[in-house]
Amino acid sequence: MLSKVVPSAGKLLISEPFLNDPNFKRSVILMAEHGEEGTLGFILNQPSSLVLKDLVPDLGQADYPVFIGGPVEVDTVHFIHRCYDKLNSGEEIASGIYWGGNFETLKILVNNNSISEKDVKFFLGYSGWSEEQLEEEIQSNTWIVSDKYHPDIVFSNNEEQLWREVIVNLGPKYAHVSNFPSDPSLN
Repeated sequence: MLSKVVPSAGKLLISEPFLNDPNFKRSVILMAEHGEEGTLGFILNQPSSLVLKDLVPDLGQADYPVFIGGPVEVDTVHFIHRCYDKLNSGEEIASGIYWGGNFETLKILVNNNSISEKDVKFFLGYSGWSEEQLEEEIQSNTWIVSDKYHPDIVFSNNEEQLWREVIVNLGPKYAHVSNFPSDPSLN
């Protein structure tokens, strides 16, 4: 699986079907930063067993799911959103998708039910690579880089289908890959 799209913020990293690393098996990662210092992103389809109120006690009724963003700094909370009009903060990483912002304002919006789960996604930790590391992994066909996705996919909570959906969105050349079993011995 050769990737022709160059990595950059806002693009997706899609794991190859038989990647055995448990941190990244069948993962879809939204890249938030990519540059000379390396790449930082968040796994979109790896839910944790926690909800936001478990991590931030003053968000009493916040049952927003929390995802595992990656194996780096898993004691930190990050978020992406598509409600800049309400938050007035965050770094735009793709058209209409923002990373971070004023957490105090976000807490007020959450407590007032002024923001929906469909507009914000929370992560514990993040995924990170040195520039050379990610480039080597892409060249060894560990990852496909894609810019073919609808923003709704990023905020989807259907983690079971997310990997399959983004593979199919790559077009007919890749669609058959979506049907590969996760365990190649079952093929």
